[in-house]
Amino acid sequence: MRKTTTYVLLGMALLVGAWASFELLGPKTPIPRYASASIGGDFQLSSVDGERKLSDFKGEVVLIYFGFISCPDVCPTSLAVMRQAIDQLSEEQREKVRGLFISVDPERDTVDELNAYTQYFSDRIIGVTGSTEEIDSVVKQYGAYYKFVQLDDSALGYTVDHSARIYLIDPEGQLADILAHDVNPNELHSKILAYL
Repeated sequence: MRKTTTYVLLGMALLVGAWASFELLGPKTPIPRYASASIGGDFQLSSVDGERKLSDFKGEVVLIYFGFISCPDVCPTSLAVMRQAIDQLSEEQREKVRGLFISVDPERDTVDELNAYTQYFSDRIIGVTGSTEEIDSVVKQYGAYYKFVQLDDSALGYTVDHSARIYLIDPEGQLADILAHDVNPNELHSKILAYL
């Protein structure tokens, strides 16, 4: 009985030692979880400064969020989380991080309005949009979702149900992580640092 206990404890100690060695000596940059998936990739949409491609930001960590300006809660909350995570970085690190807020409501969200909206949160976040066809293409590319919902008793006329995730793109332009809308600024900050 004692021999068995000794072997079990010895085995556990070896496993802990191997794990600790990997953590200390293993790769510092995580391997992108979605590297072999058919999700993500380059795209082109319109900003206040003209057409922008995801590949324009190669060498930077990019945070992509799909939403719309009139969104009452999850969009501003997610952009505030992005701002807080970016603000925790040094000035040098901040220059290597970019946020892309993709509006799925091009009828209401002009590039000028998107620019004003995103700049309120951070000068590192850019608002982009496009035609319905262009937006649908990017939404499909990233496995996102949106749907217009009529509001009969509202001056807005409609709202948009949409997925609420932050897509983290590594400096090589690969989708590295998909984060839930309830990620906190410290968690997002740690995720960003892992790829800088």
